[in-house]
Amino acid sequence: MTNGVEIAEVATFSNLMANFRPDTFLGYIKVLLLKYGINILIAIIILIVGKIVVKVICDLVKKSLAKSSKLDEMLVNFISNILNALLMTFVFIGALGQLGVQTASLVAVLGACVLAVGLALQGSLSNFASGVLIIILKPFKVGDFIEAAGTSGSVQEVNIFTTELCSPDNKKITIPNSPIMSNSIINYSHHPTRRVEVIASVSYDDDMDKVRELLNGLIKKSELILDDPEPAIVLKTLNDSSVDFSLRLWVNTADYWTVLFDMQEQIKRTFDANDISIPFPQRDVHLCKTE
Repeated sequence: MTNGVEIAEVATFSNLMANFRPDTFLGYIKVLLLKYGINILIAIIILIVGKIVVKVICDLVKKSLAKSSKLDEMLVNFISNILNALLMTFVFIGALGQLGVQTASLVAVLGACVLAVGLALQGSLSNFASGVLIIILKPFKVGDFIEAAGTSGSVQEVNIFTTELCSPDNKKITIPNSPIMSNSIINYSHHPTRRVEVIASVSYDDDMDKVRELLNGLIKKSELILDDPEPAIVLKTLNDSSVDFSLRLWVNTADYWTVLFDMQEQIKRTFDANDISIPFPQRDVHLCKTE
């Protein structure tokens, strides 16, 4: 029945072109616009309204998941992105159906296209799978400072294919998920405390007991250094030009850099005030006079 109607329309259009008159041709154009224009308009409305509805649904789901104490922000954003992609696919299929496209055949074609694209974009699928693993295994969460794939920064968001970091100097870094899961991940924020190691180098001529006393005094003055585990001062290395003491201090993770920089400055000031020398590499050269 449909083929017969299409043949009749073609025949009518051929007759119009054979007996072309401006008023007849314009009338036929108006009929076509009236017939297909309404479908196109409805399809556009479906897309616009569908996009709005999908956004509302995703926002509601995101807010609902965010209220759950068991789900972190990274997982909530990931689920929201997946849901948005699925719902928008249904919206596009609905709009195409309004235009007369056979959606059943379209789904089959889309399946074949997905298979072909999947084979061509194995790297992207690998990134997607790695993103799922990040969500499941949780090697890090939003806000953690990590080092992964040769880059370090604070985790801002984990998307379907990429992970976004913010560098210490406020640069946005986008890393594909696959290299992250394929290499070592260092999470500096995972534990609540960290150990700071500060090296204090002194001359061989300096009094070691006096040096230890001065370093212990600096540790006791700091309010950010934890008493448990107990701080330690050890003689780490006997270098060619210096004796190196290692201060091993436990601090809250958020205070790591503050303690590191402050202790280095205080060591320099204290050593200068107490005539403790901080040696630099040097070599004595003895020249022998030959006859």
